[in-house]
Amino acid sequence: MKYVPIPVAMLAVGQPLPVDVWSASGQLLLRKGQPVVSEEHREKLHAHNASSTPADALAWQRSYERMVHAMLIEGVDVQEISRAPMPSEIRETDYVVGQQLRGGWMDLQEVLRGILYQGGLAISPLERLTGIQTKALDLLKADPDDSLFCLFQALADTAQGYCATHALLSAVVCDMTAHKLAMAQPQRDALVSAAMLMNIGMARDQDSLARQHSAPTAWQRALIQEHPQKSVDILHGFGYDDPEVLDIVRWHHDPQSEQGLESTVLARRVLAMADSFIAKMAGRKTRASMSPVKAVKSMVMGAEGIGLGVGSAMAQAAGFYPPGTYVMLANGETALSVQRGERANTPWVISILDKDGVALGKWVCRETTTPAYTIASAITPETVRVTVNLDKVRKARDSIRKL
Repeated sequence: MKYVPIPVAMLAVGQPLPVDVWSASGQLLLRKGQPVVSEEHREKLHAHNASSTPADALAWQRSYERMVHAMLIEGVDVQEISRAPMPSEIRETDYVVGQQLRGGWMDLQEVLRGILYQGGLAISPLERLTGIQTKALDLLKADPDDSLFCLFQALADTAQGYCATHALLSAVVCDMTAHKLAMAQPQRDALVSAAMLMNIGMARDQDSLARQHSAPTAWQRALIQEHPQKSVDILHGFGYDDPEVLDIVRWHHDPQSEQGLESTVLARRVLAMADSFIAKMAGRKTRASMSPVKAVKSMVMGAEGIGLGVGSAMAQAAGFYPPGTYVMLANGETALSVQRGERANTPWVISILDKDGVALGKWVCRETTTPAYTIASAITPETVRVTVNLDKVRKARDSIRKL
């Protein structure tokens, strides 16, 4: 029997365990329902490499992800979430193999967030991360516009947790940009992996910063500066041994470093730009989000050489008004971008508010190449007070795809 190490540091004293706990050699240490009785007991479990069966491990991880999701929705502070122990209950549905990878982007976001939050204590991370990446690329290939729409909409919702949304959106933008740049498949795969994992060294703190009402403290600035190496250390602990992935993660804040591998020069530039592009579009308590067109302009303004090529490719890939973002039309209507157009500045949109700010009952796709519906400006999500119904969006968008 192969056993999987459990996060002993996250076991609460006095709380019953929902699984049998074994030593790495197969000796039963605790039966299901028994508690860790003291700190000394927990240290002994750690010394014996306390483990569980693979099925129990994955189900327990799934229950942890559900717990974190519920706490975020309830508005619990991220630091309090970070101190939460592993749950003492596992549902039967948590044992369904692959359940967490059968849904859409928000299901992936929930699973990835659990791994990022646990960092070096994550259960069976390599297998799960491979599954997340495979599913993410399948969703992206099936419908790039819907992928961008779901993730840019999620970016504006800090209740969902920022770190995992940022990671998935970075991975999507990186892969689409890499395609435009005709990067080889092995380099594209390494780039996507690095995008999902670059911030694992500060995931919970990344969510705290997204909700913080003040500028980063000196300690937080130091963490931001040091997290690339911390992320690499965690990945080493996972057993991650892909030199290109580790190199891209290590230098994603300093992509022009001569210490990096020669084979990752382009990938590092792509990830650094995607990381900055998405961060600028994510609102904070201390600042409003930047509109996508301004974020795009910031990528190419003053850039030259490789940087200019990467910025241009990213702008073409995502568009000036990516699906999931908001615009003001020439006729005064507020609209939601839902599909990229033939050019970066001509997406298909759905008008959701009339010129007086009144919600429109019928959602119809508009072609922004038409004079009446040309885009006058981009709008940040903070200014839009409409609940977006994804089913209505897809129904309206399907009408243009049949043309």
